[in-house]
Amino acid sequence: MNDTWMLAVGAAMGFGLLPALGALLRALRVEVENEEVALVTRFGKLAGVLARPGWHWVLDRMLPHVKVIPVSLRRDFRNITNIRVNDARGTTVLVDIFLEFRVVDPVKATFDVADWDRSLDNAVSHAVISIFGNRAFNEILCDRTELNERLRRELEAETQRWGIGIELALVRNVSLLPEVSQQVVHRIAARLERAKAFVEEEVQQRVALCEAQTSARVAELLADAKAQYPAAVGRAYADLKKNPELFAAYEALYELSLVNPSRLTAFKGFAESEIRAADAAVLASPVEGGCPSSGAIPILGGGGTALQAHADRASGFDGDGE
Repeated sequence: MNDTWMLAVGAAMGFGLLPALGALLRALRVEVENEEVALVTRFGKLAGVLARPGWHWVLDRMLPHVKVIPVSLRRDFRNITNIRVNDARGTTVLVDIFLEFRVVDPVKATFDVADWDRSLDNAVSHAVISIFGNRAFNEILCDRTELNERLRRELEAETQRWGIGIELALVRNVSLLPEVSQQVVHRIAARLERAKAFVEEEVQQRVALCEAQTSARVAELLADAKAQYPAAVGRAYADLKKNPELFAAYEALYELSLVNPSRLTAFKGFAESEIRAADAAVLASPVEGGCPSSGAIPILGGGGTALQAHADRASGFDGDGE
């Protein structure tokens, strides 16, 4: 009976010691994850750096003067917004900065600076003010790549003392205060109006110059054409004279073209046996063809002899006596 009881007590103690032993082992071990470092301090002084991922045994971890500080080495990000900067012209600019960084020296990041996160915000604000304060607003908008690289270099030079490495610094947004934005918009609108007036004036001057040049060229061409007109007419007359019949028809048409029907009545083309042109003009109706009552002005032509003969016959004159 005693043996059974002792066996039962031993088994109970064994089963009870297993959880306690497991808890003790967990209390004495330190787990280090990938991209992580554990700093072991004793009495506030750095005693060891556990950088290898896995389990590490710290036998005095349970003691009150021993502390284990985990430090992440993973890449981290920060968005620092609404940094106020006065540019080279005194315009207040709001700048948003995006940072990508990581802890490169866990000992410095833990012991050399009390709060590196807040110190990083202050360093970014100081760097942005020093860099952007020497540039105009339009230069800040245009030179993003250069400003990003310069900002990263200045921040890295400062954060290296804390064990922080800056991998990327970007200017995400650049804006103005509402009242400043209104002033800038009005100023830009005035500049655009002046530029528009200048362009319109220049266009008008160019148009006037083109018109003047065109008029001069047209006048030159017209003068040249007028100078060549008599020679062309002379050549045309020379060609017409080669054909006498055609030249005679042209002269007859030209003579008829000189007649003004609104001012006179012409009698022309009577045969030799008909009356003279002068007699026909006298016998014409005063209002015929819209001519004045004083008669018509005869035009000499090939029918003059015929008109004279016709008038002689009408008056009984045979042409042999007086």
